[in-house]
Amino acid sequence: MEAFLVTLGAVGVAEIGDRTQLLALMLAACYRKPVPILLGIVAATLVNHLAAGAIGILLADFLQPRILDTIVAISLFVMAGWTLIPDKDGMKPDCSARNVFLATLWIFFMTEIGDKTQIVTTTLAAGYHSLIPVVAGSTLGLLAADAPVVFLGNAFAHRLPLKLIRMVAAAIFAVLAIFFAIKAFGV
Repeated sequence: MEAFLVTLGAVGVAEIGDRTQLLALMLAACYRKPVPILLGIVAATLVNHLAAGAIGILLADFLQPRILDTIVAISLFVMAGWTLIPDKDGMKPDCSARNVFLATLWIFFMTEIGDKTQIVTTTLAAGYHSLIPVVAGSTLGLLAADAPVVFLGNAFAHRLPLKLIRMVAAAIFAVLAIFFAIKAFGV
């Protein structure tokens, strides 16, 4: 349960102001069909984060616990710094697409590759050595951050205190990094 809740919180906060959230906003403005957009986001995230989590588990199987915890701690410290940097607009959707679900699935999947939330999913799956709770947490966390943007669009997105949210997200990543560093070195 801890792996699920930590991942849910970490990914949910990390997604706010992230390039994929900006993409969700652009898709909502472009297509104005929230249900197929959200279904496409969920499908793309599940596939992407299942792969990311599986890679994390594979890495965990080959590394000693102390080395793995050190790598997780360093990765989370890097994520804390990366979170403080605002994202710019990502890929722009083709508003002429006929199948909103498939268009969303494809563009969201491609944009999520190498994204903060994907890396967090890989890192936490390795750290907790748990695939399903981490992927469930990352998918629901991402959806929790993106669903309001898809339904409420520009009016909601411009009211978020993104700088403050990025600072809180960075602090959460730093705390998680410290937790894994303590776990690695028994301090």
